[in-house]
Amino acid sequence: GQIGVCYGMLGDTLPSPSDVVALYKQQNIQRMRLYGPDPGALAALRGSDIELILDVPSSDLERLASSQTEADKWVQENVQSYRDGVRFRYINVGNEVKPSVGGFLLQAMQNIENAVSGAGLEVKVSTAIATDTTTDTSPPSQGRFRDEYKSFLEPVIGFLASKQS
Repeated sequence: GQIGVCYGMLGDTLPSPSDVVALYKQQNIQRMRLYGPDPGALAALRGSDIELILDVPSSDLERLASSQTEADKWVQENVQSYRDGVRFRYINVGNEVKPSVGGFLLQAMQNIENAVSGAGLEVKVSTAIATDTTTDTSPPSQGRFRDEYKSFLEPVIGFLASKQS
C-alpha cells in the first residue's frame, strides 16, 4: 500500500515546502493532501512524483458554484499551471462542509469538474465529509446522513457515482 499525509500550513516556524517534499521522499510518503492551493508547495512538488489531493477551500464554494468562469480560473491557476511535473490525483471540493454552505457544494463540484474536463485534465473531483455527518453507523450498512446534511450530500453522492470518483 501507499502512505499519504496531510500537509497542514497553519503554524509558526514551519519547514519550507521544499524541505517538506524532501521529508516525504525520505520517508517514502507517496501521497500528499493540501487543504488549499499554495504556490510554494505546488512548485516544490514539481518532479517529486508525489500524488496530490488538492482541496478547494470551503470558503470558495459560493464563488465557484455561482460562476463557471470562476471555476475555470481556479483550475487554470491552481492545477493547469502546475500540470507539468505535479501528479494531481484528486481535487477535493470543500472540507467537512457545513450545512450553512452545503447548498453550494454540488454546483461547485460540477463547475470544477467542467473546468477539469475542459482543460483536458484527468483528475477526479471529490469532497471530504466530517465523521459527524452520519449517524447509526454500526453496522456501517445501517449508517445514514444526519437530516441537516442529507439534502445536500445525497445529490453529491449521485454526482460522485456518475463520475466514478
